[in-house]
Formats: sequence, structure tokens, C-alpha cells
Amino acid sequence: MPLRTHHLRTSIAVSDIQQAVAFYEGRLGLQPLQSGPSATITDGSRVYGSGGVPALNVYQSATAGKTPATLATWYVDDIDQIVDELVSSGVEFIRYDHLDHDARGITARAGGGRIAWFQDPDGNTFALETDA
Repeated sequence: MPLRTHHLRTSIAVSDIQQAVAFYEGRLGLQPLQSGPSATITDGSRVYGSGGVPALNVYQSATAGKTPATLATWYVDDIDQIVDELVSSGVEFIRYDHLDHDARGITARAGGGRIAWFQDPDGNTFALETDA
């Protein structure tokens, strides 16, 4: 069967699973669906749901934080509300020098809509996007 018929899950490498749990659960408010091993670490991974399905696998690895690119994007209806909620929980949004950001750190997206970026403690970059 072709890959297009299978569910896709994003995997994010982190250097310290306990620090990651504090961020993903404490600051982002994600609920773990399961925990398990990561290579030789007994309790080194978490699977988080988003949109009603398992969507994000966070695992401890020596390769954590090695790419500056956006690794995953949440598509949201009210980006202002989500950004405000995340800021109030301690999440900091990234401002790129070559883009104009509003007071919240949100910028216009190419082709319309708006986007904002933030990072986890390992420097893994995530985005929030909206078409409105």
C-alpha cells in the first residue's frame, strides 16, 4: 500500500525527556497518550495527541536540536488567542529580522494568512498558522 494511505506522526528529538515533558505538557498543555522507551532509555519518549489523533512523538536522543527548520505546524482558527495562551504559560515567540511582526510576534504568511514561531528548550522550531 502506498504511504499516502497511512497515518503520519512527527518525531522530535530532545536532549532531556523530563525537561521536554515540562515544556510540552506544562507550557503547551499537550496530554500524553503513552510513554515508552527511547533506544536505551526506559522512559525516554512520549506520544502526544493533537486534533484527536496521535500526532507528536517526543523522544530523548543525542541528535536533539540539530535543525533550525520548522519541524511541525499547528493550523489554528484563532492565532491571537492561542499565542496569548501560550505566552501566558511562558512560551516565547521568535522574531525573525527579515520579517515584520506584530506585538505578539505574529507575521503575515506568504499567500495570505498569518504565522508565528516558537521553540522548545532544545531549539526545535514549531509554528502556528491560520488562514485568517
